[in-house]
Amino acid sequence: MQLPKIKNGLSIGIMGGTFDPIHLGHLVIAEEVRIQFKLDKVIFVPTGHPPHKPAAGVTNPEHRYLMTVLATMNNPYFTVSRVEIDCLKGTTYTIDTIRFFKEYFGGDVNLYFITGADAIMEITSWKDYKELVSICHFIAATRPGYTLKKVKDTIRKKCPEVLEQISVLEIPAMQISSTLIRERVRAGKPIKYLTPDSVTAYIYKNGLYRDVSHKV
Repeated sequence: MQLPKIKNGLSIGIMGGTFDPIHLGHLVIAEEVRIQFKLDKVIFVPTGHPPHKPAAGVTNPEHRYLMTVLATMNNPYFTVSRVEIDCLKGTTYTIDTIRFFKEYFGGDVNLYFITGADAIMEITSWKDYKELVSICHFIAATRPGYTLKKVKDTIRKKCPEVLEQISVLEIPAMQISSTLIRERVRAGKPIKYLTPDSVTAYIYKNGLYRDVSHKV
């Protein structure tokens, strides 16, 4: 993997996601990126109302925010932002979040947006994607079924001009997903070791994923 050139100033990773719920796969990716890219901080940003998912199918933002806080509180390099919940009203887009942090940290900051390989392969469908890649570097974490070659070939075919602004990082294969966790809770199956114990306890205490009462 070829690392991007680092300018002077802070290097901040932005990890956006629904986090419904956050799981160990998210944490492994964030820590691996932090180490390999020598980031000063990784900011987890739970989405407000993501454009690719219907609001009725996403858990209330407060629950998702609190679970993310619980999952990251023991890592001094991790923090959680409420920007998409409190500051960006309506449907939230990555470009708006990146613009916010660019202004917040100032011109010398190096921003890295951390996402999955499956998402990055659809980057041309993102709002203002050309501006996005001009103000931050993208890190695509591979998941099972997405090889480095497949990801790079897809990006090269769709938008070769942004290839230099995207790094693809191989992460130890972990067959964990938020969907899997929700399905296991509904089926009454254990989720221990899929997400931090504090998040597991929160899910059971608040009765999440057993019915639709917690939805927005």
